Amino acid sequence: MLEIEIDGKKLTVPQGSTIMDAAHSVGTYIPHFCYHKKLSIAANCRMCLVEVEKAPKPLPACATPVTDGMRVHTHSDLAVKAQQGVMEFLLINHPLDCPICDQGGECQLQDIAVGYGGGSSRYQEEKRSVPGKDMGPLVSAEEMSRCIHCTRCVRFTEEIGGFQEIGMANRGEFSEILPFLGKTVDSEISGNVIDLCPVGALTSKPFRYSARSWELSRRKSVAPHDGLGSNLIVQVYNHKVMRVLPLENEAINECWLSDRDRFSYEALNSDARLTRPMIKHDGKWHETDWQTALDYVVKGLTGVSAQHGKDAIGVLAGAGATTEELYLLQKLARAFGVNNIDHRLRQRDFAADEGQTGALWLGSTIAEMASANAVLVVGSTQRHEQPLLAARLRQAVKKGAELNLIHVADDELLTRVNAKLIVAPQALADGLAQVLKAVAELKGASANLDLSGVTVSDEARRIAESLVRAETASVVLGSVAQHSPVFSQLLAIGGEIARLSGAHFGVFSEAANSVGAQFVGALPRRGFAGAAVTAGLNAAEMIAAPRKAYVLWGVEPEADCHDGQAAVAAMKAAETVIAFTAFKGDGLLDYADVLLPTAPFTETAGSFVNMEGKLQTFNGVVRPLGETRPGWKVLRVLGNLLSLQGFEQNTVEDVRAEFVGPFGDGAAKLSNAVSGVALDKPAVTGLVRVGEVPMYHVDAIVRRAPSLQATVHAKAPVASANPAVLAAAGLADGELAVVRQGACEVRVPVKADAGLPEGVLRLAAAHPATVGLGGLFDPIELKRG
Repeated sequence: MLEIEIDGKKLTVPQGSTIMDAAHSVGTYIPHFCYHKKLSIAANCRMCLVEVEKAPKPLPACATPVTDGMRVHTHSDLAVKAQQGVMEFLLINHPLDCPICDQGGECQLQDIAVGYGGGSSRYQEEKRSVPGKDMGPLVSAEEMSRCIHCTRCVRFTEEIGGFQEIGMANRGEFSEILPFLGKTVDSEISGNVIDLCPVGALTSKPFRYSARSWELSRRKSVAPHDGLGSNLIVQVYNHKVMRVLPLENEAINECWLSDRDRFSYEALNSDARLTRPMIKHDGKWHETDWQTALDYVVKGLTGVSAQHGKDAIGVLAGAGATTEELYLLQKLARAFGVNNIDHRLRQRDFAADEGQTGALWLGSTIAEMASANAVLVVGSTQRHEQPLLAARLRQAVKKGAELNLIHVADDELLTRVNAKLIVAPQALADGLAQVLKAVAELKGASANLDLSGVTVSDEARRIAESLVRAETASVVLGSVAQHSPVFSQLLAIGGEIARLSGAHFGVFSEAANSVGAQFVGALPRRGFAGAAVTAGLNAAEMIAAPRKAYVLWGVEPEADCHDGQAAVAAMKAAETVIAFTAFKGDGLLDYADVLLPTAPFTETAGSFVNMEGKLQTFNGVVRPLGETRPGWKVLRVLGNLLSLQGFEQNTVEDVRAEFVGPFGDGAAKLSNAVSGVALDKPAVTGLVRVGEVPMYHVDAIVRRAPSLQATVHAKAPVASANPAVLAAAGLADGELAVVRQGACEVRVPVKADAGLPEGVLRLAAAHPATVGLGGLFDPIELKRG
């Protein structure tokens, strides 16, 4: 530890600290622009100049390391004069357009100029003008004359994003911040440069010129799109969500936000919103009132129940619903006698259900996983599934962690990878079993699984060595692994690797409330808190053997199920389909019989349980749109109309009180342990589809956010395959081909990708161009168009 004195305050700081670090530790403010605690030191704005005794001139606080006995003055005459001089230089070319600047009212330059700027300028020369830049549909760079060249955006894309998409060209007064020629900024976390920009040079393109910052109300919330549970500040004007910003939480999302969480709010105000209950009569939709709609639901459920039995009803729930909604939904279903309820709509393999005892989760805290010395990620398109976790792992690798990979494609992770196995989806279990066998050999132990038919490859041995020698290690299954035909085997093998190596083992939760849905019992074989229940059908079984009635809670089956083609066929075969939804999608309008408008996360109070098992509550930030109602209230009333017991809750807190006590006491209910799963490599002939869900099509909200749909990540999918696969089909790179699954075929361009194993065709799911196809990892045909 080093001793330092700042403005007369004596303190001790760790070796390697800068003056800025020391000042922050005692709450002393030093003006700055280029400095940011998460970025490297640039020291190019010079705004943080301070006086250091015995130094011949003022020194930048952000780049000056502390020495023992150093005495610093941050507000002495010398320091203030230097800071004022820097401010004068910064304002020489800055345009005088504060009244029309989107950054007005929250501009760092504006704030600091009040304290350190002069009342007039000594410079009469003409201000320079810099042309605007096209950075894509999310980030506006139309006013680059405001740029002060702090280079925060440049450093962010390179250091946090992993790929330098923005650079500074030229020198001196000709310096410009710009994307690379002909390119846009396409990072999945690009919107953070808006927050980082201390002036109005980079602003939000969807928010641009829509409201002034001081007109907005600021309310806390939680991100609804992935299992990370990023904390949000939702900004509201006139009961309308206008902007979403990150709320700093170092344990979860740090100070960042993914573009999916930042810009999806546009859908909340879209024309696609369902604002009144609707009933289909004689093939035509009619708006109605809530009482009529709920009576219709009650009549439909009781009618099917009386004629075909309770087992003829299936309940499919979206894991983006609040914990309160999911709790009441399963409670209502079971009180009515229905046990066919599931939220795992994209899962194909349910063999582990019998031997599963708790809710699948990350297996550690997010911070623990990110600080592990070795991480093995299995079956995950990381940057698209978990953008902020991918960024965290990127930082961990920079600090010496070893990232290992078993996946179905050799994607560019924008970071160093220690070892990797690229295999077909049905071979994921074999790849992980190789690692298990190598771990067992290194530890001189035996696994509780039959590994006699497993041959260990060199890459698998490298992965095992990485996990064994690490002081702390994590093994994590991604969404591709969870949707694959060998998910149960991956759970069993991963658990054994963790047992033998001492690593943490878990899964990346696919949706915002995947853990909460499991805990409250939105499952066919486990009830609330893991209680034993009469076994029902899982999601795949409900689709394979169509029910007479379906209740859809926040679900669009064609895009949200493993086999969209079979799901739509099952809906059309049903006597009645009841959809609780915030949006009137084309699919629902086709096969549903009644649509009931339930509130999205911004219009209701509730909670999500993130992948580390943390329950985070939030309140509605705007009033429900039209006649939309909070889902928990709808379920409470429906329970009463069905004459069921236990639906007397008056507030969302009353609902939460029924499960939050057991949840708070029930950390043991979070468990990735499974039993009774045998290793068995599926026999596959022909071509198999790799059908990942694009990050801007994961749920109904992002699918309706115009700016996100305008990005390159939402463009029409192409079919990628190994060059040998294309050659066997007589296709050339870029050629138009016909892809067929079941009764549906689509024409798509093909792309040669040597990073894919032979025997697979990579074609995204949940996109309007591909929703008619079959299973995500099922056989698929490829032929010339």
